[in-house]
Amino acid sequence: MKVVVTGGAGFIGSNLVDRLLEDGHQVVALDNLSTGHPQFLQDALRQRGFSLVEGDLLDESIVESTLAGADAVVHLAANADVRFGWDHPRRDLEQNAMATQNVLEAMRRNGVRRILFASTGSVYGETDVIPTPEDAPFPLQTSLYGASKLAAEGLIQAYSEAGEVDATVFRFVSILGPRYTHGHVIDFVRQLREDPGHLKILGDGTQRKSYLYVDDCVAAICARLSVQVPMEVMNLGLDAFVTVKDSADRICARLNVCPEFEFSGGDRGWIGDNPFILLDVSRIESVGWIARTPLLEAVDATVDWLMANEWVFDQVS
Repeated sequence: MKVVVTGGAGFIGSNLVDRLLEDGHQVVALDNLSTGHPQFLQDALRQRGFSLVEGDLLDESIVESTLAGADAVVHLAANADVRFGWDHPRRDLEQNAMATQNVLEAMRRNGVRRILFASTGSVYGETDVIPTPEDAPFPLQTSLYGASKLAAEGLIQAYSEAGEVDATVFRFVSILGPRYTHGHVIDFVRQLREDPGHLKILGDGTQRKSYLYVDDCVAAICARLSVQVPMEVMNLGLDAFVTVKDSADRICARLNVCPEFEFSGGDRGWIGDNPFILLDVSRIESVGWIARTPLLEAVDATVDWLMANEWVFDQVS
């Protein structure tokens, strides 16, 4: 298959690119390199079946030309910065919803039917149903990020209902692992590299979060790549969670430091910081996928990769 991966130079995208090439697919990565890194594609760039297109999803002509001849699109590119969403309120609309519209329209014009989309468990807001299944009632949206991803899901569903695409929507928890560049683990490790005796933690540390190792995420995407369904929605995560303090303790132990913790912000570190995220993953497990890496081992692997690739701290603000 010829697979286009939007955001293919990013964390999840570059790991997926490597796996798709290993499986024998022809792969095109489309990335504007705003948060992606060509270094993540060093191995891929040496392979004949891979090409990198540097371009923005808001440029309709680039999207349309890149998707020509594709068999499937894995749409990962997005603004994933929940915490600072209100500093740039239009960014989520443009990079998540409008960009998805451009991808869908380019697919329609090129006759590309298969799309796999990275949504988020944030669309569930502060749900009362824990673990949260795919058909849980949606409460009020708590972040611009979650709202924009839900809008993108709606666009995909409309194209599916019109018979234009066959879609799989994955609602992810936060993903960890090699090439990770955004989230609490890199924030904590950066702080502790600069001051091993002190760690600032947004929230009171009791927020409960679930994380998933990137190899398990990539395996799920690859397993559904060739499935022909008009529309399916699948949660992707672990049947496990840790508190933010537990995660901080694990990171400190991995770095062999014992800092004083400074908490701020109450039980939510910022607007949209849902205090409990745990997804029901029985639907995807029923079709044969199962996570292989325990949650805290994923934290350890992420810390180890960051410390072995300290150039990332200079590249990521």
